[in-house]
Amino acid sequence: MTCSEFLKELTDYLDDSLDTRTKTELEEHLHWCRNCYVICNTTKKTIEIYKDSEIYELPDDLRTRLRSAIMAKCQAKKVPPSAV
Repeated sequence: MTCSEFLKELTDYLDDSLDTRTKTELEEHLHWCRNCYVICNTTKKTIEIYKDSEIYELPDDLRTRLRSAIMAKCQAKKVPPSAV
């Protein structure tokens, strides 16, 4: 199993919805691949942290400022058509 194959199956692995053979292959991969282990473990912990959390609604003014800042950053990174 490659790392790309592992990542494609990660969601199903964390949801425990894989067949036994695929699950075993993923777990074998996790035993020797440190990068995939870290990704899997971090994702699992993140899900556990946020699973029981309540949704926090941003105040309208903060949402507007945040959206404007993101849009400005995106616009600044766009390459003008004449430069291509």
